[in-house]
Amino acid sequence: MVHIYVKTLAKIASRYAPSRILSFNLAHLLKALQLMEERGHVSRPLLCKELLLGEGVVRTLLKHLKMKDLIETTNSGTRLTEKGITILSGLVSSIPAETSMPQSSVALGKFNYAVLLRQFGFSIKSGIEQRDAAIKMGATGATTLLFKHNKFVIPSTNGYYDSLEKEPHTAKLLIKRLQPEEGDVIIIGSAVENIRVAELAAKNAALLTIVDHEGHI
Repeated sequence: MVHIYVKTLAKIASRYAPSRILSFNLAHLLKALQLMEERGHVSRPLLCKELLLGEGVVRTLLKHLKMKDLIETTNSGTRLTEKGITILSGLVSSIPAETSMPQSSVALGKFNYAVLLRQFGFSIKSGIEQRDAAIKMGATGATTLLFKHNKFVIPSTNGYYDSLEKEPHTAKLLIKRLQPEEGDVIIIGSAVENIRVAELAAKNAALLTIVDHEGHI
């Protein structure tokens, strides 16, 4: 079912005219919807700040969301419609937890942000696809972890190994904040600029993991 919701975002982020390239993507759309749910109403200046986008790009993003009836504009600002709430709820069912985190062997940036992707461990190959998706957002990279047998492991051509065996504090932090289950994926975006870049990078990697899986069904 989550593929339907991600596909909706993909349509919103696609070009309506061949000559017009959009400057926002799936991660920006997800973050915008989350902000509206969290705050009730949001202003364009707030979206510009939180999405790291210019005013013109945010205006276009809101226009596209409104065309799909996901949002509505009131005197108080922009808020989610019932359809928007449904779409966001569907997305959050597969990306139910997220957190900033300190530097470690699996979080190499000055700023690091982790998102949990529920029950998508089967779709992860080497983690390169997630890293590339994060870099497209301006991040320095991303680390992909699988939660298997109560351990955080990195996918490897040589099998799987416990990546946080020597860092129990990091493992405990991830378990406490993300509450992973067997077969879940944790994607950690890392950035040098600010935490928002790392967050958008991790979300973009998670969403594109879902899109990539759909393409191979």
